Amino acid sequence: MHRFLTRGPLVRRVLAAAAALALTVTATACGSSGSSSTTTPEGNTALKVGVISIVDVAPIYLGVSKGFFKEQHLDLTLETAQGGAAIVPGVMSGQYQFGFSNTTSLLLAQSQGLPVKVVSSGNSSTGTPGKDFGAVIVKPDSPIKTAADLAGKKIAVNTLKNINTTTINSVVRQAGGDPSKIQYVELGFPDIAAAVAKGDVDAGQVVEPFLTIATQQGDRQVVSNYAGTDPNLEVGMYFSSQQYLQKNPQVAQEFTAAMQKSLTYAQEHPDEARAILSSYTKIDPKVQAAMILPKWSPDIDKAAVQKLADLAQQDGLITKPADVTALLP
Repeated sequence: MHRFLTRGPLVRRVLAAAAALALTVTATACGSSGSSSTTTPEGNTALKVGVISIVDVAPIYLGVSKGFFKEQHLDLTLETAQGGAAIVPGVMSGQYQFGFSNTTSLLLAQSQGLPVKVVSSGNSSTGTPGKDFGAVIVKPDSPIKTAADLAGKKIAVNTLKNINTTTINSVVRQAGGDPSKIQYVELGFPDIAAAVAKGDVDAGQVVEPFLTIATQQGDRQVVSNYAGTDPNLEVGMYFSSQQYLQKNPQVAQEFTAAMQKSLTYAQEHPDEARAILSSYTKIDPKVQAAMILPKWSPDIDKAAVQKLADLAQQDGLITKPADVTALLP
C-alpha cells in the first residue's frame, strides 16, 4: 500500500478528537508528559515530532540527517501519523512536542479554542501557475479548460472543507465562476486520478507525487489552486501547544532555529531534498526526479495565512474571524 494515503486531516475527525481533548488539555497540560522534556545521555533534549509521509516534510528529515537539530542540542524522533487527523490532538495531549499540519487545519483547531501555536513555516506554493506542487487535473479530452469551467462540476479532493476546497473555491471565484455550485467528493490522493479517468468525477485536486503521476499518464492541469490563490500561500506549518512553549521557551527557540536552517538548506539543495524522500516514502524514481517540489522558506507570510483564514470564514468553515496574530510566532 502506498504510504501517501492522505495529505491533510479529515476535519471532522480532527475537530471531534480535538474537542474531546480540549478540556483535558486545558486542565492537565501543566502536568502532561508533553509539558516537560527528557534529556538523552549525550545531554540533548529528546523530542517527538508528528509528521506525515509526504513531500512537504522533506526538510525536517534532511535537517535530522545533516545534524542541524543536533547542533541545537535536540534529538528528534519523527513519528509518522496515517494522516494529520492525529497530529493536532497528539500535540495537545503531549504525545508529540511538535507537529506538522496544513495551515487551514491549524486555523480550524484554533477556532475550536485549542491552544495551538505555530513555531515555524513548513512549506508553501512555488507561486508559479502550472508549475506548482498542487493542481486540479482533468482528462486530456475534458471540456473543462479554465477555473471558471469547474463551477457546477464534481471535483474530488482528499479532505472536505479544508485547504483544498477553499483554494479551489477561491480560484473559481476569481475566474468569474460560482463555487457554490461545485460538488466535492472526498477521495484519497492515490484514488483521485483513477476516478477522473473513469469519469466518476469531472476533475480532481492532487499534490505531488500524484500530480506528476497523473500528468505523465496524460491528464491535464486546469488550475494551480495554491499558486492561484496566493503566490506565497503557506500550505503547511510546524506547531506546538502554548503550554509546552511557555514551559520550554529555550527548546522552542532551538527547534525553530534548526527548522529554519533545514528549510533554507532544502530550498538551496533540491537534489538532496529529493534524495531524502527515499528514506521515508515509496515513490517511483522517475516520478521522484520529475515532480515539482514545494517552496521551503524560513519566513512565514502572514498575509497569506490571513487569506486562508478569510477564505475559511467566507466558506463557512469557521464562524468568526481567526486570530492569525495569536496563531503565528
